[in-house]
Parts: sequence; structure tokens; C-alpha cells
Amino acid sequence: MSSVSLPFYQKHHRHYDRGYRSTQLQSALQEYRQEERRSTATHSHGIRSKFSDEMLQTSSGSPQMKRAKQYYYGGKENEAVDYIVPVFRECHEHVTGMTGTEDERIKQSAGYLARKNIFGAESHSVKMNTTEEHSVESTTMHKSRKVAIRESAERISLNKRIHETQDFHRRLREDSLLRMPEFIIKPRSHTVWEKQNVKLHCTVTGWPEPRVTWYKNNVPINIHTDPGKYVPDSKFGIHSLEINNCNFDDTAQYRASAMNAKGELSAFASIVVKRFKAEQDDFSFHAGRFAPPSYDFFPGDSHMKFDIHIVEKFDVSFGKEGDTMSLGCTVIVHPNLKRFQPEIQWWRDGVQLQPSKWVQMHWSGEYATLTLTHLNKEDEGLYTIRVLTKSGYELHSAYVFVRDADAEVAGTPAAPLDVYCLDANKDYVIVTWKQPSVDGGSSILGYFVDRCEVGTTHWVQCNDTPVKFARFPVTGLVEGRSYTFRVRAVNNVGISRPSRVSDPVAALDPSDRARLKGIPLAPWTGQIIVTEEEPAEGVVPGQPTELTVTEATKNYVVLSWKPPGQRGHEGIMYYVEKCVAGTENWQRVNPEIPVKSPRFALFDLAEGKSYRFRVRSANSAGIGEPSEATEFTEVTDKLDVPKAPNHAMPSRNTDTSMVVTWEESKDAKELVGYYIEASISGSGKWEPCNNKPVKGKRFICHGLLTGQLYKFRVRAVNAAGLSEFSHESEALEVKAALASPAPPYGITVLESVHDSMVLGWKQPNFHGGSDITGYFVDYLEVIDGIPGKWKEAHVKAITERAYRIHDLKENMTYQFQVRAANMAGVGLPSLPSDKFKCEEWTIAVPGPPHDVLYTEVRKNSLVLTWKPPVYSGRSEVTGFYADIREADADEEQWRSVNEKETSKKYIKVQNLKEGVSYVFRVRAVNRAGVGKPSDLSEPVTAETTPGTKEITVNVDDDGIISLIFECANMAEGSKFIWSKNYEELIDSSRVTMETKGGKTRLIFNDPGKEDLGVFSCVVTETDGVSSSYVIDEAELLRLLELSHEHKFPVVPLKSELAVELLEKGQVRFWLEAEHLSPKGQCKFIFNDKEIKNDEKYKIKVDHKTGLVEMTMDTLEDIDEGTFTVQLQDGKASNQSSLVLIGDVFKNLQKEAEFQRGEWIRKQGPHFVEYLEWEVTDDCSVLFKCKVANIKKETCIIWYKDDREIMFDEKHDFKDGVCTLLVQQFSKKDAGVYEIVLKDDRGRDSSVLRLLEKAFSDVISEVCRVAAQTATDVKVQSTEHGIRLYSFVTYYLDDLKTIWYHSDTKLASTERVKSGVTGEQIWLQINEPTEKDKGKYTLELFDGKAGHKKSVELTGTVFDEAFVEFQRLKQAAIAERNRARVIGGLPDVVTIQEGKSLNLTCNVWGDPVPAASWLKNDRELMGDAHMILKFESGKFASFTITDVRTSDSGKYSILVKNKYGTETGDFTVSVFIPEEEEQAVQEKAAKKK
Repeated sequence: MSSVSLPFYQKHHRHYDRGYRSTQLQSALQEYRQEERRSTATHSHGIRSKFSDEMLQTSSGSPQMKRAKQYYYGGKENEAVDYIVPVFRECHEHVTGMTGTEDERIKQSAGYLARKNIFGAESHSVKMNTTEEHSVESTTMHKSRKVAIRESAERISLNKRIHETQDFHRRLREDSLLRMPEFIIKPRSHTVWEKQNVKLHCTVTGWPEPRVTWYKNNVPINIHTDPGKYVPDSKFGIHSLEINNCNFDDTAQYRASAMNAKGELSAFASIVVKRFKAEQDDFSFHAGRFAPPSYDFFPGDSHMKFDIHIVEKFDVSFGKEGDTMSLGCTVIVHPNLKRFQPEIQWWRDGVQLQPSKWVQMHWSGEYATLTLTHLNKEDEGLYTIRVLTKSGYELHSAYVFVRDADAEVAGTPAAPLDVYCLDANKDYVIVTWKQPSVDGGSSILGYFVDRCEVGTTHWVQCNDTPVKFARFPVTGLVEGRSYTFRVRAVNNVGISRPSRVSDPVAALDPSDRARLKGIPLAPWTGQIIVTEEEPAEGVVPGQPTELTVTEATKNYVVLSWKPPGQRGHEGIMYYVEKCVAGTENWQRVNPEIPVKSPRFALFDLAEGKSYRFRVRSANSAGIGEPSEATEFTEVTDKLDVPKAPNHAMPSRNTDTSMVVTWEESKDAKELVGYYIEASISGSGKWEPCNNKPVKGKRFICHGLLTGQLYKFRVRAVNAAGLSEFSHESEALEVKAALASPAPPYGITVLESVHDSMVLGWKQPNFHGGSDITGYFVDYLEVIDGIPGKWKEAHVKAITERAYRIHDLKENMTYQFQVRAANMAGVGLPSLPSDKFKCEEWTIAVPGPPHDVLYTEVRKNSLVLTWKPPVYSGRSEVTGFYADIREADADEEQWRSVNEKETSKKYIKVQNLKEGVSYVFRVRAVNRAGVGKPSDLSEPVTAETTPGTKEITVNVDDDGIISLIFECANMAEGSKFIWSKNYEELIDSSRVTMETKGGKTRLIFNDPGKEDLGVFSCVVTETDGVSSSYVIDEAELLRLLELSHEHKFPVVPLKSELAVELLEKGQVRFWLEAEHLSPKGQCKFIFNDKEIKNDEKYKIKVDHKTGLVEMTMDTLEDIDEGTFTVQLQDGKASNQSSLVLIGDVFKNLQKEAEFQRGEWIRKQGPHFVEYLEWEVTDDCSVLFKCKVANIKKETCIIWYKDDREIMFDEKHDFKDGVCTLLVQQFSKKDAGVYEIVLKDDRGRDSSVLRLLEKAFSDVISEVCRVAAQTATDVKVQSTEHGIRLYSFVTYYLDDLKTIWYHSDTKLASTERVKSGVTGEQIWLQINEPTEKDKGKYTLELFDGKAGHKKSVELTGTVFDEAFVEFQRLKQAAIAERNRARVIGGLPDVVTIQEGKSLNLTCNVWGDPVPAASWLKNDRELMGDAHMILKFESGKFASFTITDVRTSDSGKYSILVKNKYGTETGDFTVSVFIPEEEEQAVQEKAAKKK
């Protein structure tokens, strides 16, 4: 196969064979070729053996290989060999050991090189032997034994070579393989149109395999932020980044960064996205996309008509800068053909909008949406949706207001708006903008202009000082680069937020811009290539013509001219010259670089001076003659601030908007528009009505508060600044202007006879701002389906919505229409009714009720009213049924509101679901049955309107009963209509109606049983504001009682007259009224005699709180009697009395004296809490009390039984607590305890008597605490048996102890004894047996309750204890019977030589021990000198008959039997008297 079919990345890159052919694949190829050669013995040409497939999978460990096209490369890198591309190469690498780490990739590369050297020669030999292999294949059909042996040997050889390669791989130096990334092919820049796709490619080599990361403007690209937008790919060393559906934001510099262990390398490319300007995009229409402005997609039938209806329209909208706003409406086109969709256009202020970064459009086939993604003041304006079909169009418009975002610093101006480039050249751009409507309360000093190069985010301020003129030339630009601009306003407080960024503009000569190919310019960041025309024979150009100064400010002057008529065939350029007024010295402005376009801006002119200008043409043939010079032009701002507009005049529009008109500013030049401001009359605060200048002399100000008085003012704006405000308009109340009412609807026949018919209809939804004054009915005859001419049924307007039309023809078919009238005039007629036949009704049941209305709509209830049928049938109507169903439910879902018929013409519907829409109908009943239902009511949603108020009942101070209803949302012309039982109260002598503003009052003149019923009130010209109040017999009785109380009022009391004692023993009488006016009076009466405020009686009245009190220092015997308080407050009065006589008075007097004594006591050191006791955790008794008002000199003395208790240390009054601790409390501690506090201010004492019952309580508590401290019962073995014991913290005799064995109380016997030793409570079981096993319980009884501790003496516990007892018992026996020396031997014996020594001792032991004597640990044998005796087994004697000095030494008696041995020791010292005396004398001589 030719190499031409190879992919470009395989055909042109040297690194392909090295980087894309794995070592495992080479091994598999070699094995495959060998197997194919061997299979020719038994298979025909082209058939692969199963054994080959198995070997391929076993040796490589990779997924199943797929044969690709055979590419023939030789043994060298670029020579042809067969090549198989593995399916899913990345999975193959993973299975064969490839991982993501750099070290393993290095090792794999090393293994590849090693295997390449080993198998290179063999792969070459395969190519040479191909012809021979195919000849063998065609002749051999079966394998011989020799061939099988050879195949086995070859497999063994292959495995051996693979192992050798792996060994070589381990010995290879890995570092020699590392290589830095290198771009073989770098990504190149692209220029594309919007909505197109673009793909960047690059090829990278290096080892380890480099990892490529894509960046946009040095920011890593995150594919998850916009799924599907960016699609990176890496295959076979080819890396790509695909950008789908390019938009203007994709214009940027892109970077591919390749990195591995050796380093990083980057390559750059730019993408410029160009936007269509003058033409539309060429794309096909589909659902969700706007169709191009063409009608080719509509059917070719010119007679087909499309009806367009725009419903669910968007309304006037208000937004804030930075918000997102969506405008939408439903579009219905009939017939609805999916293949032929209408064209949806969106316009703002007469300019068609196109999709952009700020504007998004969507058409779903039914709903059209315009989304403003980031609101700015530039987005304010009148938005219009146009729905176009071939047969016509439909449109809808509404205004969108955008208010300024909150200022970052309070007081700074709002941001400028509409920043765009007025003029652009290769080295300058003139930027213009519009001033904001809000200056922050301080005049704007000027503006700062910032620029930013496309592709960067760095903003540079262009002017050092603010410019006041809303136009500024930006210089210092780099030719060929694109820039965006923004503007900030400055006042004394600070700088505003920046404006919205302008569209990008390229710094190009206009001639270069015009000569660029393609559609007009898009933002450009790449290289600009301009193709020049071939020059012809040189002709010196002529003079430019029509040189004019198009714009002149103090910063720059702009010139424009027309090219000369004589200019040859080559391009021409221009030189501009200037001349200062008063001189004839012409200076060339651009001597080095001529101008290519016939437009030029001059900078650096002296402000205030005048100049003339002229232009010369030039080409390769020379410079032509100058043009005619301009007139002198002064370098200054010629544009003046416009004058203030005049005669601002508001007029009513709707209940939230007004139309403001004005006269234009006189002699205004380059007028941008007008700003309108509004202020609530009297507030002094002005708010902008528009944030984007509007042109014209009329503007509708929306968002006003209904019912408020507003004033308006207007000012003009141009590039020079804002004018003064116009004079303030007159204040005008915001309310809807009067209009004729909307058409009535729902025309139906209520009764029909042979020559007349009664019609009914529903009132218009819109009344036009005033009450309906009447209706006009028209009718026409329908003959053979053809309607005739309309005729008036009457001349004078009718007020009811039911009317009988006379003089009709029997059996004739008629149609009717109704018009409503108000103060503004007669409205449009209703749609023609259905066709009704005039004929006599003869049915027995009644006709349909009519005028079904609902009122008092709440979230779970409403009231339904109706009028009875005009046709009652053959008998009178006896009642009605009201039916209900949800608005979107089926006809089968009707259900009756009332189970029994009601004779009333209203009913309250309960238990509605909040937020659910319902419809109602009513049926009349007579004796013949139930009649035809009425027409359906209008759908109503069960919800409570915010701000809804209910009727309240009020009884004033004169006892007048009235119902009050308020409405805060009244419109002009709204009225309160009162009804009783939902029939209007027109003239009634029983009630009086008063209305003032938004409040009405229904006064009952003489309330009685005649006034029972439901009173309701409806507010006209509102959204159904209504309420009702039910007065039944119980409510009427309550109101009459309340009215009587108000006519004959009393001062309400919170509390009756009461008495209390104060801290000093004072007596306070007090009473509290609910309210007491400042003029309220109070009198205290004692035993029918008024008490005055004096030294004894201190009277005080607090009118604010209604508190009345009288205080007496002491209560004497003469004060026994009745105290009364009398209150008088206007017409209201009240009194309250308190009787203090007998025991009540004496007890109060005694308590007052006690309180007085207590107060005196507390003037010195005193007890706050008297002496009391508590038992501590260690069973001690703690006496404590709490004292107060002490000082350093205060002393404390404790007494017991009138004897002072002495302490070594002075008491510390820490926390005001005094304590006395009695440890090991017992009966001897019973007695009377007293503690005394005293100092120079006084003395106080507290006594605690611990005698009899009080002492028993203490002892019981001590016993209880002691019992709770008892430890668990433990088991101990002794030589006599087993002992059970428990310890307590403190034991006293009052703590009774009882032992139980298996719930049986134990009595003390010789074998089982109990007792107490110190703090140990024990039970001794002597000589235990098996019967002693079981549960033992110790009960500690504290005198009130028992506390138990138990132990199980069974099983292992008993066995171990019994074994220990046996051991101790044997040890005790051995101890009692062992041999021992009882006594009789001295420790030391001193004896004179020659004397006799006789010692005797007692010996004990059972059996009788053997006794022996020792001297210096050597056994002695008895003889005549030393006589040793042991008599009766008890007495041992030691006798030395003649003591010598040699007898001195240590002697011992050793007694021994089978239980033990014991030794008794003594020392014998023998002295000679003479020697001793001589020794004494020698010592005395030495001292002398």
C-alpha cells in the first residue's frame, strides 16, 4: 500500500515510529508473523489460526488487537513493515503495566529500545522470506510432528529472548532517555466569524511523554465551567483544542504548555472572532432560534392568512445595574404550522437588537424571551417585540427602567453611559459618552477615560485631570491593535463606578480599514496585511477640495476634505498644514508620516488661539498644490451647555404613571436628550425618572405612588454638560385618567315569551375610572343565517344588568350586543351574543339565576351572591343550590355547596384550598324541581389579598355602636357601599353612614332585634375589597351591655384596695386602676371621714400607672376600722373598701411590729439564714448559718449548753457563712447550740436545740450517711473459719446491723457470731460447712430505712475461702504445739571466776521437745564441770560448778519437736577481781 494514504502526522513526523509503536506490540507482531508462517502447513492463504490469537493475547497481556490497514515500513524507521494499530491504546498501556508516573514511563521507553535492538534484525528477515512462506502455504495442509516440535522450540526461544530483554531493561541507564518537551508543530493563529468552530493543533515530543495544558489569556481553561465549549484532545502526540460556537469573548491569546520531568515549554496562538455588522448571519431556522429577515420559509400560497395574538405580555419593568432581566410573552399564530414559524424581532428605541454578550434571545415556538444578562443604563428604553408573518405583523411594547447600582462610596456620582468611539485613526481614538442623571448631590467636576488593550485585563487611565467635555481624544495607541474604553465620573466626594465597556476599536488608518477584505472590521489582534495597488505612471495630484473643520474643542480639531479630482492611478496621501492667526507662516503638522485618509485630527494646539488649515496631496510623482485655507478657527469648546427646558407639565395616565411634556431648550446644539426628575410634594427629595436621556418633548414616568402629589422638572444634556432644571411643575395627584368602560360580556336570556325576551349580562372588567352610569342594548334579526342591521332597543340608559326587550317577533332568531357608559362616554359594544330564538318558555322548573358574583374572597372562604331567576316556572321559587368545582376540573366534578336548599340569595363558601381557582353556578328550586343552572361565575383564586382589613365593631364613650371599615387602596371615584344581608342600604332610619377618606362608619341609631343580620361593605373601583360582620342575638346582647358600660362608665380597676407591710414595718394601702387621666381625683375615707395627706397619712397618686397608695408609719389601736378609696375620672367613678377589725387588725398590727423589729435588727450584724445543721460525707455534723452587715470588729461566739466553745483561730467570714464542725457525732453532743454576733452596732443570736426529736433526726441522718459509706461485703478466711466484713466511715451504736443468710435473719451463736470492731462490721462463721453456703446480706438500719450490702458465698468463693481456712487452721495448731523456750534465761550473765553458775528455764512443746545446749554454736556435752539437765519435759537447767575464764562465751538452749524449733540465747562473762583492780590503778596512774 502506498504511503500516500498515511495520516499527515504519520507521514511527516520522524518521532512517529519511536513514540507510537509499543514494545509489547512489536513482540506480538513478531510472534504473529512466525505463527502465520507456521500455519501455512495446514491452512489455506488468509486464514488465521486460533493458536495464533491465543499466543497474541498470552504474550502481550493486552486487549484484543484489531487489524488496521497494512502500512509497509522496512527495518529502518521509515521503511515499510506491516503495522497493526491496537484498539484503545490507553487501555492497552494500562494492562501491560503502563502507569501515569514518570519513572514507569522511562522504564517502558528503555524496554522498548532494548527490544528494538533484539528484534530489529528478525523483523527484517521476515520481509525477505515472505515469497517463500506463501509458496509453502499453498502446498501444505497438515502439520507434521516435526513441525510441532519446531514450533515448541521457537516458543521457548521467544520466551528466553523476552526474559533477556527484561534483564537488559533493568541494567539500562534510565537517565539517558530524558528529553525536554519540544514543539514539532506549533499552534497557529486563526480569524473566524461568530458562531463558527475553530481548532488549534500542535505536535509535541519529549520523554517522559509531556503533559499539555491549554491556557486562555494565561488562565487555565476549565472544561467543566462551560461543558461542550472547549474540547481538548491528545492522540499519538497530536494535541488539539477545539472551541465550539465562537463568540466575541473567545477573542484572546491561547497558550499550549507542555511539561515533563525535564522542564516546560510553551507555544502561543491568537484567535480573533469577527462579528457581522451590516449583514445578517447565514443560517437556517430551527426551534429556539430566530429566523433571518426573510419570508421564504412561509407557504407559497398568497391567500393563506396567519392570525397573530400576543398574550401574557411583559409589562413595564424596573431593574438595577448588574441584575439580570428577562422579558417574554406568549405568541399564538393560527394556523400553527411547525415547518413555518414567524420571525421574532426585538427592538429598543427603534433599533433592532441582535444577540450579543449582553442580549440573549430565545424562541421556543410558543414563547419568546429576551434576556438582558447584565443590566446597564444603556439597556433602558422602550422595548418592542415584533412578530412577523407574510400576511402581516403584530407588536407589543413596554418600557424598561434601569436604576443606578448602589454607589461604592456614598455621595459619588452615577456611572456615565453610552461610551463609544466617535472617530478612530492609527494613533488616536475620539471617545464620547453621555453624562449620568445622578451626580450624588455634588456637581460633577469631570470625567476620567480608561483604555484596555484587547486580550488583556490591564486598564490605563488616559487623562491626568478630569475633562468636563463628554468627548475626549485618546492618543498614544499602537497601530494595528484593538482597544476598549470606559469612563468614570468625578465629584467632590469621589469617583463613580466605571461605565459599561465600549465595543473594541482598532487603531488603524481609515483608508487601511476600508481596504481590508471581508465584512467591516471586527476586533483584531493579529497582523494586518494590506495589499497595495500596482502604481501607474506618476501624476502629481491636484488640490483637495471642500476642506472644513468638522469639530473643534479646546483639546483637538478635526478636519475633513474630499480627494482631488486629478490623482493618477496610484494611491495618494496628504500633508496637513496650519497657520496661526496674524501670521503667514504655514507649518506642516505631519512632515514625516503622511495621512492616507481624507480625515485628520490635530492635537497640541494652543488653547484660545485661532488657526487656519490647508491640505496638500502627494504621491510618488510629488506634492501637489495646497487646498484653499479654512477660515480662522479658535481652539476652544464651541459647544455650549444647553438652556433649561420650559413649561414642564404633567398629566394623568394610569394609577402609577404620569405623562410629562415640556418645551424644548432653545438654540440647543447637538442635543443628546433630556433627564426628568420627580418629587413627592413637600418631601424636598428628587428622584430620576429616567437614567438614559430621552429625546422629544414627552415622556411617561412610571413607578409612581398612587394617590401621592408629584412635581416634575426637566433638564437637557449635550456633550458640553447638563442644563439647569426647568421650573417645577404644578403638583398633581397620581391616579388613573378617566376612560370609557370596557365592553360587557356574558349575554344570556333569562326569560323568553312570544314577543319579548329578558337579557342578562356581566358588567365590564374595566370601568374606566368612574362608576357605570348605564347600559345600552342593541339587537338584530338573523334570517337564514344572515344577520341584519343593528337596532337600538331603547334610548335612555338602563341601570340594571337585566332588561326586557319588547316588540320582538315570535319564532324569530335574534343576536344582541350591550354597551356600558360612564362619565367619559359610551364604551365599545360587546361581542355579539349567541343566536336566541324568541319563543314562549313553558317549562315547569324555574329559569337560571343571574348576576352570580363573589365577594369577601379569603384564602379559605368567600361569599357568593346572585339574583333570582326572572322566569320562576309554574310555581314560586322556594330556594337555591350553589355548586362549586375547580376551574380546570371536568364537568363531572361539580358538587353542591349546600346540602339543603337555602332561601337566601347569598351563601358563604367555606373550606377552600388556598391558591386554588374555583368557578361557581347557582340553581333555583320550585315545587316542580331544580331548574337550569346559571352561567358560570368568573374564576376566582382562594387567596387573601395583602393588606386586607375586616370590619370592626366599636362602642364609643357615649355608648354609640358602629361598624368601621377601612380601605388603604382606594382609587379615584371609589365608594363604600353598605349592605344588609347583601342588599344595599339605600335609605334606612335605623342606621347612619359616615365616610371620610378611606374610612367609613355605619352607626346604629337604636340597636335592637331589627338589626340582626349580616352587614357587609364593598369598595367600588378596587380589586374586590370587601368585608362583612355578623350580628346575631348573642353579639347584639354583648354590644348592648358594652354600650351601657360606656354610657355609665366606671374607672376600671386592675386590683381592689389592699394592704401590705413594708420593710420598716410601715403599713401601705394601695389600689391600681387600669387607666387614670391627669384630671382624675382620689379620696381616702376612714370610718366615714376623709383622710388628708399629713404626717401620719402619706397619700400618693400616679396618674400614668393608675397607682393610688397611702402609707402609715405605725398602726395604732385607733386605726381599727374601714378604709375606702373613691375615684373620679371625668364621668367615670369607682370605689373600693377594706375592713380591718378584730383579729384581722390585731394580726396585721402584730406583723407590723415584728417587721419593724426585724428592720432594727438588720441595722447591725445579723443572720440572713439562721443556724442549721447538715451531715457531711465523712459523717461529721456541720452547723452553719449565713450572716450579713458585718465588719472587721464583728466577733462571733459559739455556745453549747450556755458554755462557750473555744477556738484557737479567729473565725473568717468568708462568703458571709459561719460554720462549726462536730466530728464523730454521738449522744454526748446533744444539747443547745447558740451563735452570737456582736459589735458596736448591735447584737444578734441564733439558737439550735438538738434535744429529743431534733437530736434523733441528727443521729438518724448520721446513721444514714454512715450506712451509705459502707463498702461491699468481703470474704476473709481465719484459723477459726470464714469472716464476712464491711467497713463504714464512722460507726455509732445507733446504727443497727442485721445479718441475713438466704433472707433468714441470723442469730448470734457459738459458731456464728457478729460484731463490730472499730469501723469494721463483721460476721464470723466458725468451722464452716456446706450448709453455710449461700447469699449473705448486711442490713444497716439508720432508724428510718435500711441499707443493704450482699455477697454470694457459693461456688468458687466458698471453696477458696474454705481451703484457706483449713490452711490457717493447721498453721495455728502448729504454732500452738511447736517447741519453744518459755522463759527463765537472762540475756547476759557476769560472774566471778571460781563461782558456781546455775540457770533454769521452762520449755514447752507437744510432743515433748528434745533439748540440747550449745556454746558458741557448738553442742555441749554434760560432765562434772558442766551439768546439763532436762526434767519432766518442761524444765531445763544449766550448771557450771567452778566457773573459769574459759567458760566465757555465748550459750544457747535448742528445743525441737515435729512442729518446730526454737533457741534461747544468753552470754556468760567471767572476770577475775584482782586483775580488775590492778587495771583500775594503772589507768589512774596514767591520768596523773
